[in-house]
Amino acid sequence: MLQLLPAIDLLEGRCVRLRQGNYDDSTVFSDDPVEMAMKWKNEGAERLHLVDLDGARAGKPVNQDVVRRIVETTGLPCQLGGGIRSEESVRSTLEVTGVDRVIIGTKALREPDWFAGICRNFPGKLALGLDAKNSMVATDGWLEVSEVSVKELAQRFVGVPIAAVIYTNIANDGMMQGIDQQTLDDFRMLAEMGLPVIASGGVTTMKDIEALKKIHDDQPGLIGVITGRAIYEGTIRVRESIEFLRS
Repeated sequence: MLQLLPAIDLLEGRCVRLRQGNYDDSTVFSDDPVEMAMKWKNEGAERLHLVDLDGARAGKPVNQDVVRRIVETTGLPCQLGGGIRSEESVRSTLEVTGVDRVIIGTKALREPDWFAGICRNFPGKLALGLDAKNSMVATDGWLEVSEVSVKELAQRFVGVPIAAVIYTNIANDGMMQGIDQQTLDDFRMLAEMGLPVIASGGVTTMKDIEALKKIHDDQPGLIGVITGRAIYEGTIRVRESIEFLRS
């Protein structure tokens, strides 16, 4: 089944959403991320996607205490990204917060051999955060766009014991404009490479959920879909979407 993952983005201890990864264009949706996490659990969510935006900007984990409380209170498996750029931060994040997946983006781009090695040290615990704009990889909390393509980076990790490739088109993220065809094609391309793929960025209405389910039906390697602003603004309902994906 294609799994729906509600997103909880943490900035200064609050639950926010950015537009196109822009820290200067954020909307606060809750001052209590733990309460928000319980809301999505009660709506039927079976996994949460957490992002430490402070950590992404600082280059080191910042919101570990809040993340730990979310994990302990909900009892749900959670994945966390943002500022995790060393083996020690991987280890401490897993141990301190209780998340079952750690997401690495910037460091994986800059040192792909290192990332492959960490995946082998923590099999099934590491997810590759492939944040992109125009199919080119973005780094440093989306502040920089590299000259490396999504396909080029992803190919480095085929056959590596990776938990997931989380692909986010930051041009779409938080814009409430839906998923463009090129991004849908990228999701399919990554799944066809044999990678477990989680789609993110621009998931706005049930039309987007339906398009992703269609890809999943052809390519089961598309295992998840992350949605953020849409569930906070009500254009996607978590319970309804999960029931559709289970049907």
